Amino acid sequence: MAARSQPRAAEARIAARLEIQPGDPVMHTTYVYLADGDPVQLAESWEPMATTGGSLIVLPEAGPHAGIGVADRMAIIGIDVGVPVERVSARAATRPEAETLGVAPAVPVMAIERTYYDQATGRPVETADIVLTSRWVAEYGRAPRS
Repeated sequence: MAARSQPRAAEARIAARLEIQPGDPVMHTTYVYLADGDPVQLAESWEPMATTGGSLIVLPEAGPHAGIGVADRMAIIGIDVGVPVERVSARAATRPEAETLGVAPAVPVMAIERTYYDQATGRPVETADIVLTSRWVAEYGRAPRS
């Protein structure tokens, strides 16, 4: 996996998902996930700096808590996020996505809009756009233990 984080101003669609104002500062992280050396998943994540700024978790893939995931990172600053809300759809890959994933433009991909919420306040604390190639299978839920 390759990741890069940088502060940005929230664009309108991301601000709406995070329930903040357009232009508010967010930490934007981009990811490229590999399987057998080939790119198979892209992700972009946005976290309000009002939530993580000034803490040791501000950079998702750097520092003492790098790479432990949204839920575990948020728990470090006292936020229980529970299970994220995910909106899953299929669509054609954009040209930049296709180039990064090494597939033909307009190849079908699975697109997921994911948002984690603070369970105590209901406010969104992270939102992400995830794009998966057809090499992935999505499985949701958990079978009961016997």
